[in-house]
Amino acid sequence: MAVDDFGTGYSSLAYLKRFRLTTLKIDRSFVRDIETDSSDAAIVSSIVAMSRTLNMGVVAEGVESIEQARHLVRTGCSVMQGYLFAPPLPAEAYAAILAGQLDTLTELPPLDS
Repeated sequence: MAVDDFGTGYSSLAYLKRFRLTTLKIDRSFVRDIETDSSDAAIVSSIVAMSRTLNMGVVAEGVESIEQARHLVRTGCSVMQGYLFAPPLPAEAYAAILAGQLDTLTELPPLDS
């Protein structure tokens, strides 16, 4: 079970104790300016550290640039979703990509550089 959009709206630290969660999803509003806003960078870093301490996974939402992805990797977040990788797809198109019937949508440079 995951908490979507963690850090915004109705998400609460109390959920971390109340529910058997496995994953925190970092809201895209923190990822958007991660390279230029030190507060966003600190929040993302804190969520990643907290998820590790609690033995939970972490997913960054809304990754749109290679710079954001590289920053997230340096922070310790290796699971991401967003337009950098693919636009939202119908289930049939995603299944076709997984089955090798369609080419992947993009060829990314290494994220660890």
